[in-house]
Amino acid sequence: MIDYDRLTAAYQRARRDLLAQRVPAGHWVGRLSSSALSTATAVSGLSLVSDHTTDDSRRKACRQLAERGIGFLAQCQNNDGGWGDTDKSFSNISTTMLVRAAFHLAGSAKGHPELLARADNYIDAEGGITALKQRYGTDKTFAVPILTNCALAELVSWREVAPLPFELACLPHRVLRFLRLPVVSYAIPALVAIGQAQYFHRKPGNPATWLIRRLCVGGSLKVLERMQPASGGFLEAIPLTSFVMMGLAGTGRVDHPVVRNGVKFLLASIRSDGSWPIDSNLATWNTSGAIKALAAATGDVGALGCLDWLLGCQHRRVHPFTRAAAGGWGWTDLSGAVPDVDDTSAALLALVAMSNSAAMAGRQQIQTAAIEGVNWLLDLQNADGGWPTFCRGWGTLPFDRSGCDLTAHAIRAMSSWRSLVDRTRVDRAIKNGLEYLARHQHSDGSWNPLWFGNQNYPADENPVYGTARVLLAYRDLGLIRGEAARRGLQWLAAKRCADGGWGAGADAEVSGVEETAVAVEALLSGYPDPSLQASIDEGLAWLTSAVESGRHRETAPIGLYFARLWYHEVMYPLTFTVAGLGEAVRRLTPATP
Repeated sequence: MIDYDRLTAAYQRARRDLLAQRVPAGHWVGRLSSSALSTATAVSGLSLVSDHTTDDSRRKACRQLAERGIGFLAQCQNNDGGWGDTDKSFSNISTTMLVRAAFHLAGSAKGHPELLARADNYIDAEGGITALKQRYGTDKTFAVPILTNCALAELVSWREVAPLPFELACLPHRVLRFLRLPVVSYAIPALVAIGQAQYFHRKPGNPATWLIRRLCVGGSLKVLERMQPASGGFLEAIPLTSFVMMGLAGTGRVDHPVVRNGVKFLLASIRSDGSWPIDSNLATWNTSGAIKALAAATGDVGALGCLDWLLGCQHRRVHPFTRAAAGGWGWTDLSGAVPDVDDTSAALLALVAMSNSAAMAGRQQIQTAAIEGVNWLLDLQNADGGWPTFCRGWGTLPFDRSGCDLTAHAIRAMSSWRSLVDRTRVDRAIKNGLEYLARHQHSDGSWNPLWFGNQNYPADENPVYGTARVLLAYRDLGLIRGEAARRGLQWLAAKRCADGGWGAGADAEVSGVEETAVAVEALLSGYPDPSLQASIDEGLAWLTSAVESGRHRETAPIGLYFARLWYHEVMYPLTFTVAGLGEAVRRLTPATP
């Protein structure tokens, strides 16, 4: 076994590094990777505004932002001619098509002939439009906006752009989940703006359809206005906001308030190098994760000074975007956040740790917030027993269906506050959730997550992360010795790479900090099972060595954003490392003589 003093020293160093990431207000914000995809969509949106506006100062401002974005994109083309979502991502046809369109809309194509020739070759080799459509299947959430972007750049025919039924946005939100829309629940803004762009550029042949859509243009735009947050950024997401701007600006409506507010959002979120991230930040998610990680070794976190901030992030009214009830948390404290299951679960678990060190008045505030949060989770459970991201019962499209990582997280959160709420209801929900997890465990013992991936793994899945997160639910419920958990532990132990850590699987040449840390934390749940000891020892040795050499700060693109867009985040390796080593420090403390 690893020397305990060495383990403790590595833990203390990682813990100091994590604490050092706090902002002056006491919480964590983090930093998302710059994104070629986000930058490309922002450039296209701003270029269309610049082309259609009659305001000279506005034209100049948008053009300057777009030129800065083009400068960034020109520097990050991969050797194969394509672009990936991040600087550490493999090329993909979606991002490459968006970048190519951005160069054309910005009027920069003639200045970069060789760059675009390589991009064309990459797109052709990948299969072009056919490959793009195959990538997303029946889900039109991202494929249609990409093709709309390309059509606006005159790179594809409008006949290739499927019509989106934007008129349905005029219906009550509670009705939409029964209609099996071709886009996911969070994409209503794109449904409206992109759907209208296709409508105005290629009118439907059916007179009835044409009339219905014509009558619904104004009403659906009012829905769009109501959904736009104060920041101007839909979901604080640069791609979604940019697609909405394209749809309206590309049909001449550059003076619409939604477009004006979108431009302000892009202006506020551009980085010094001319790039944009995939989202503004994950402050609430990162803060909850950091608090949970810091509590792993001792169970409490002391006086961090961010309790009021975290409680203030809880949504207190019905959300205008998804119509979600009050009581949940989103991923950021910014106005574009939407309450969701993963962030609500994370906040509830963070509050458990903070309640152990809070004063009596603070503990009462925590309990009140926890009751509301647990009831919010209970109301979102799907009929299949699992939990979705945003909306109950919406459909089966990616990121709307139930997920194993979401379900496991919700189970952990509810069980932690079970004594304060309706126990019968919680127990029934947990039972149904466990049955969902049992049905979705693979024959080899693993589980796949919804919101994390690994680009080196088949189908971009990340079963190491998914399995580890589910095992923590079994641990917290006292079920870690059961058959399902045993199979998961054995699968996870067997997937250790040759270097002692975890990455894309047993055949991976290089392990990653994030996967190794979550695998070690989960395997420690089965301690002291002799069959797991070698994997625990080697994993801890790998992770300790990573801290000693400073590699615990190295990020990997394991995060999956909406529509399977990749990102990496500086907080993830730090947070996961502190959680894994903290669990080891707690469990492996030498017995007092």
